[in-house]
Amino acid sequence: MHTPTFSDVQSAHQKISSLIHRTPVLTSLQVDERAGAKVFFKCENFQKVGAFKFRGACNAVFSLPDEQAVNGVATHSSGNHAQAIALAAKIKGIPAHIVMPENAPAVKKKAVKGYGAHITFCESTLEGRESTLAKVVEKTGATFIHPYNDSRIIAGQGTAAVELLQDYPDLDMILTPVGGGGLLSGTAIAADGINPEVTVIGCEPEIADDACRSFKSGELQPVKRTDTVADGLRTALGELTFACIKQHVDDIVTVSEEQIVEAMRFIWERMNIIIEASCAVPVAALFHNKIDAKDKKVGIIITGGNVDLDHLPWNN
Repeated sequence: MHTPTFSDVQSAHQKISSLIHRTPVLTSLQVDERAGAKVFFKCENFQKVGAFKFRGACNAVFSLPDEQAVNGVATHSSGNHAQAIALAAKIKGIPAHIVMPENAPAVKKKAVKGYGAHITFCESTLEGRESTLAKVVEKTGATFIHPYNDSRIIAGQGTAAVELLQDYPDLDMILTPVGGGGLLSGTAIAADGINPEVTVIGCEPEIADDACRSFKSGELQPVKRTDTVADGLRTALGELTFACIKQHVDDIVTVSEEQIVEAMRFIWERMNIIIEASCAVPVAALFHNKIDAKDKKVGIIITGGNVDLDHLPWNN
């Protein structure tokens, strides 16, 4: 799998433009006031399947040659990538086989099933996911599409930043959450290709800070804890995403669980939009001065809005 380039991101955008929503960019005076910056939210919570993941999934699924696609696609995911692959496969008219951990949010299990995918449940460990997936692939002959460590996925995710910079070319910086690193990688590649002066910063929970530790040390570090409220950021970086991040990303910062929940609630209450805890991580970084953004124009990619409404973090 080659390291994706800006031309890969451009090709992906051309391929998927007719399949995805071009999501709006929203602003808020109250957010700007609190952040001391002008903030532009690229609202991927309004994307199909409710998350940016549909971009990468579409690019990967629609890149498959017909003779390979006929056996379908397979992946492991706790939620948004699962939904994205399921819908992209449905649109292409091929089977989707999804391995999901038993503890995945109920709202995400329901959505994956609703898109017609075949679900196989597994233990909520990486080993459980991978061993179950291997059996599914062997049985079905489906093509495995990794949630983030795949150049087609990374290129697809980078298309959100392409649109953001088309709409607001004079941004000083772009912030994204980082879990597996697909979005951060694609965003940084896109920004470098469009305007190398744009600073790209990854934002991560303090208690699941493997990307930050990897970035600072220059070597891939393991995940130590996965109990963050930001359930989309519990995964470790891959070799491919880490290579992209080392080459294109300017910094990675971390925030506390309390800061994440408070930022999430602030956006719900002041902007009247539903965002996942994972998307609140860069907002928290901005609000708590983890980034020098004073008087700057800041783009934040709101990654998704698939929240289990029965288990809101401020009610627990």
